[in-house]
Amino acid sequence: MDNRNDRGRARLTCDASLFAVVHTYLAFATFFTALFLGCLLHYKKIVKNGVAGYPEEWFPSVSATIGDWYPERNVFQIMIALCSGPRFALVFLQYCLTRSAKSSLPTVVFISGIIRTISCGGWVYITSSDDHDTHDILMITYIVCNLPWMFGGIACTPVANVQAKKKRQRICAAFFLSMIPMVYFFIQHKVHRVPGAYTRYSFFEWGLIILDILYDSVAELDFRAANLQVALGSSLDSRSEMDKISVSDTVNELSSEKDPSAVAAQTAEKSTADFTNATLRPKRLQFTLLTQWRPAAAFLSDVYFSYLFWSIYTSLVPTLFYFSVWELGIAGHELALLSVLSPCLLGIPPFLTWARSHEGKVTLHALSFVGLAAYALPSPLLRLFAVAFANMALNIRQAVDWADGKQAWYNGILTGMGLIISSLSKHANHSNNPVWPSVHSTSGGWNKTGILLGLLSLYEFHTRPTNGADAARSKTASKSVTTSQPWLRQSIALGGLLFTLHHLLADSSTLIAWSWTGYPITGPIPNTHGCLTLLAQSLGLLLPVLLPDAAGLLSHPLWFLYGAASAYVTYCYKDWLGYSGGLNLAVFLMSIVPHVISDASATGKVGRTYFTTWLVLCLFALANVWTVAYAFVPGGVYLRERTDLVLAAQMAALGLAFNWSRKQLPALSVSVPATTASYVRNLLATLSVASLLVTVYRSPSSSPVPHRPGPRIIRAGIWTVHFGIDNEGRDSQRRIRDLIKDMELDIVGLLETDLHRIPFGNRDLTRVIAEDLGYYVDPGPGPNQHTWGAVMLSKFPIINSTHHLLPSPYGELAPAIEAVLDIYGTTVTVVVAHNGQEETPLDRELQSKELARIMAKSYPQPVIFLGYVVTRPGAQRPNPYEILISDGKVHDIDSLDSDRWCEYILYRGLYRTAYARVSRSTITDTELQIGQFVVPKYGHGVTDESEPARYLRSWKENLPEDHWFPMEYYGNEKEGGVRGHFYHVFNTPLYYRLPEGAIV
Repeated sequence: MDNRNDRGRARLTCDASLFAVVHTYLAFATFFTALFLGCLLHYKKIVKNGVAGYPEEWFPSVSATIGDWYPERNVFQIMIALCSGPRFALVFLQYCLTRSAKSSLPTVVFISGIIRTISCGGWVYITSSDDHDTHDILMITYIVCNLPWMFGGIACTPVANVQAKKKRQRICAAFFLSMIPMVYFFIQHKVHRVPGAYTRYSFFEWGLIILDILYDSVAELDFRAANLQVALGSSLDSRSEMDKISVSDTVNELSSEKDPSAVAAQTAEKSTADFTNATLRPKRLQFTLLTQWRPAAAFLSDVYFSYLFWSIYTSLVPTLFYFSVWELGIAGHELALLSVLSPCLLGIPPFLTWARSHEGKVTLHALSFVGLAAYALPSPLLRLFAVAFANMALNIRQAVDWADGKQAWYNGILTGMGLIISSLSKHANHSNNPVWPSVHSTSGGWNKTGILLGLLSLYEFHTRPTNGADAARSKTASKSVTTSQPWLRQSIALGGLLFTLHHLLADSSTLIAWSWTGYPITGPIPNTHGCLTLLAQSLGLLLPVLLPDAAGLLSHPLWFLYGAASAYVTYCYKDWLGYSGGLNLAVFLMSIVPHVISDASATGKVGRTYFTTWLVLCLFALANVWTVAYAFVPGGVYLRERTDLVLAAQMAALGLAFNWSRKQLPALSVSVPATTASYVRNLLATLSVASLLVTVYRSPSSSPVPHRPGPRIIRAGIWTVHFGIDNEGRDSQRRIRDLIKDMELDIVGLLETDLHRIPFGNRDLTRVIAEDLGYYVDPGPGPNQHTWGAVMLSKFPIINSTHHLLPSPYGELAPAIEAVLDIYGTTVTVVVAHNGQEETPLDRELQSKELARIMAKSYPQPVIFLGYVVTRPGAQRPNPYEILISDGKVHDIDSLDSDRWCEYILYRGLYRTAYARVSRSTITDTELQIGQFVVPKYGHGVTDESEPARYLRSWKENLPEDHWFPMEYYGNEKEGGVRGHFYHVFNTPLYYRLPEGAIV
């Protein structure tokens, strides 16, 4: 440090590394001072949490240490404020050292550093006890900004500074790897409520803080190596003499083709600069933000277009299948699926020329936005027309992009990233894509935001300089292919790939649904482990980015055999083994996306290649539907329950993309620019971390608790929810949740719920209900079991559950869930089932016999049956009613209710105190039926099960208020009720007194 005069005015010069040193020591002092004071003054208070306290929990979390008690909270906030100055200086000085006219990455790192610092202040000063949601959002923002800050910092590290780069890589790896056990222990604490788990979580949380500070401390090495200095002067006079800034265009990985020794010399020579207060003026720093940001903006626009491709395309089949479901057969609207065959128009040369032009691409992008705006249309038919039209434009534009040989590898990467983002958006939005036309603002939609981002991306694309497009997008250097390649193989392979991606990876929990077996849980859980699917997808797509020179490995037959083996394990095994096969299959599928798209682009036959691609996809989609909808479609018997054949055909189609002849085929030899590879790596890392954070954010905040534990009351309901689509074609999850919440149901059987299929959007109907209301969930048989689905939600712990496929020789395969619940200390068997249709009487007879056997085997233990039976009350054999009642040794909830056909509630070993039928409103085509029961005192049974004792009818006023149903739901179609729901048939719930001598 030295003093000198500049025309009589003193200036102070210091090494820039001093700012990094001060920041490091001050940051460590800030956190450890708070930890010391917290342990000294409030130890048992800060280690206590909602699950346990000392001694099970014995080490405090960061948030408990810094945010809950005086004086540690106040001391910490004062010291973190002092730390902000060196922190902002460190971010700015790193930018000055690394900024380059050749790359926008240093600017990205700089902006992320600023946002990271501000968000740090946000979660520090707004604690979880002040505002839990704001605190969490700012914390997540901070962690997400660490991705570009850390990975970008590594990429921007000068080549000559080997030590700094190695330190950053090690610290960065440790930082993100430690998040995996941290998330695991957080889930153990939050979801499973394991005492002591939060202490282990806290160790990793403190580890992140330490690694975060250590990463920033590495800047000291950069500043010392560059001899970077800061000069502060006292003069603000514009006439004062100023040193010229000569900050080098730091040579890093983005321009690593230069000789490293020359880079080191150049960096050392040019990085010596005096920073005066005058040099900080905007007129002295020539920021070319627009130029620097353009490549990154172009990349993000392209990624968003790919996300919109998957969003609009995956909305087509659910939009048209709404009509098929209501017709229970082919309705004619299925012809809208043929809209995806629009690339056949590219066989017309003038049209192909226009579509390839910049003006044509902009127009096709704009036309595809009709699919985003379709949400605003009130009619399902109008939405179908809009989505079909959007897919026509979308697929033409997509085919043109995929057929661009020089951009084929890049477009393959974009296609994979768009799928990952689409799946992540569903993971974050309760399994609904937020820009689908089936959702709007009241059902989880973010349609306006999606359209706005789309318009901004379209503006960027429209104004993108033609001569700079290759810099904005990943440019692949291709060796010219003088002759067209055979097109049929490549078309079939690409069609098979697109269908398989849609079928298995469009939602992060679909593979988990394939492996689910029930309770006790021995495999992955959809809302908890879906992030692993996203991580596997990201890893798979990263392989061709990391190994661009070894593209032949990903087209080698051995790699295909790896994928085929993974598909076999996925189909044949359950629980973690089956899911591990699914994860490997995800890696395989994502890794081959770029080379399959590149191969198809080399055919030279745009129209026929991509028409055949989408035709193959359509055939696979129909075959997949036929495996479960065989009872309602022509020729369904040939593919009944044959997912194995469809999956084998998918893999056979993919096999055509591999080099079985082991000849050197003419193909695109990809060289990946470092800028593009860096963008892809950073975005994939960001998406991976975001998937973990979403999992933590969406985890239930508390364990399920029954509504009326005091009087030992159970409310159980059965509802056929028509695949989660209401009568207007909108997602109905939230409307279902609202009625279940108002009725305070403890056990819910939902039928027609297997939505992990392309026609239903690969959704999970239980996400909103389980997260908002708190239930244990058994999703029932998976999509590979070929049923329409059954779900059981319970406020009581599920001891054991078994999935049954009921005898169905002619009609649709009927599912059933047999679950044993711990209800107030008493084991109660709950059966949720969906029998076949009226057209197959033998099926219904056999299914009823099996259900009766299941209920009878636990006699005399209590049983609750919640089912879709299809029979008249009191009907004699071979109708289901008598079989279930007599053979199952159960009672009808009210045998005098003659106005029933589909839904029935049966019971045994419990006291029934109420029975209600609530109208469906416009949610579905079936009402909600509710039975209310009282569990006998532990160790006792029902004292009198005779018919007179069971039918002691009562006014609600003669029962305690705990037994009353909500008064707001009294009404009719013209008045009263809530959201279109009201008590119907009897216009009131029916109430029953307990018999004399009941022990409860």
